[in-house]
Amino acid sequence: MQRGQFSSRWAFVLAASGSAVGLGNIWGFPTNAAENGGAAFLLVYLLLAFLLAYPALMAELIIGRHAQANMVTALEGLSARPLARRVGRATGLVGVVTASAILCFYSIIAGWMIAYLFQPLALGAGQPGAAAWLVEFSLSRNLLFTGLFMALTGAVIAAGVEGGIEKWSRRLMPALFVLLLILIAYVLTRPGAEAGLRHYLIPDFSQINDPQLLIAALGQAFFSMSLGVGTMLIYGSYISRDENLPKLGVLVTLTDTSVAFLAGLLVLPAMFVAKEIGVEIYADGNNLIAGPDLIFQVLPALFTQMGDAGLWVAASFFLLMSIAALTSSISMLEVPVALVTERFGVGRHRATAVTLLVLFGFAATIAANFDLLFGWVVNLSTETAQPLLGMMLCLYAGWLFNRDQLLAEIKQGNPAAEQGLFWRVWPFYVRLVCPLLIALMLADQWLG
Repeated sequence: MQRGQFSSRWAFVLAASGSAVGLGNIWGFPTNAAENGGAAFLLVYLLLAFLLAYPALMAELIIGRHAQANMVTALEGLSARPLARRVGRATGLVGVVTASAILCFYSIIAGWMIAYLFQPLALGAGQPGAAAWLVEFSLSRNLLFTGLFMALTGAVIAAGVEGGIEKWSRRLMPALFVLLLILIAYVLTRPGAEAGLRHYLIPDFSQINDPQLLIAALGQAFFSMSLGVGTMLIYGSYISRDENLPKLGVLVTLTDTSVAFLAGLLVLPAMFVAKEIGVEIYADGNNLIAGPDLIFQVLPALFTQMGDAGLWVAASFFLLMSIAALTSSISMLEVPVALVTERFGVGRHRATAVTLLVLFGFAATIAANFDLLFGWVVNLSTETAQPLLGMMLCLYAGWLFNRDQLLAEIKQGNPAAEQGLFWRVWPFYVRLVCPLLIALMLADQWLG
């Protein structure tokens, strides 16, 4: 079965950046920065994005392009030793399951975004009953919009690499940037925005040595780029042999960190604009409200206070969030679909449909038992499985990938790689530094 391929460097960069840019960037990064020293956090985050996340990203891209296969086949084929092959196969399967689990809970949250997108439209159309239903937590609403979001994701994946992933990344990522910039420009003109900017951009260097700041920045840098679950490995397998992989990795890292920074310019000023009109923005007197409470309580309260203009600002904001969710979910679904198409010889349309039906069943189970399962699935997949998988991918790239084959893969599209800084530094980083930093992050999480 012929594999797809990105048609150009920028097609890959937009797709990979779309995978990296998700809901966590837009609501997680700004509040992480605000709670951990403002610009001090930004500096540490940017440093770690290139010292940790970039090397881990390169491990996935190099393995993916070398193997030209799904995650299971790629890791299984890196070594001829039976034990290493079995561990690689198991690691790949855990990666596919983890990506699928993330997609299940992510689709529920993304469904909320779509529901909140329709709410101001319903109000504008004079349908207060429908508007109220759209923002009330209920199983019927959750199932409907989770299914709708999964169907949108499946429609993109079913169309293939060029006709689906690349085509929609080219459309959605520019739209995301335009919406983000428009919303930033609008929010910065509102009373209170200046206080949010000061909170975000003026550094508090007294926190620079705080272990919590370092761990928060490390986690944000690692998780914001969709590392560990094979999404970048799969996208790497669709890259042309002529492309310079280290350069591509830099472009993706720069794009992801730029969106995270811009998200801070939107969300932090917006929170202080909300404070200016009487909305409570602190969870316990000191820490800013973050996560779902920020998105579904603080900001909607701000939009409501804006009158008629608030309806359109709200619709624009939740459209932005829906686009960010979709660009990430596309890469998540591609992980299991690639496995089904390549290991079992199933056509892409059928593989997508079957995979989505199974995953919707799991998502519906989570939605029906929300209090019991949602937090558990989130924590198990993102806080435990994802960093462990990231560590395994670094170890495979650093210790099991034959050094000559590794160099040969990097030299494709970059013939002078052996004399460059990347080859002098990256193998050491991916062998020792990345696994050690991830292990320290996990140890702090488990023992803290």
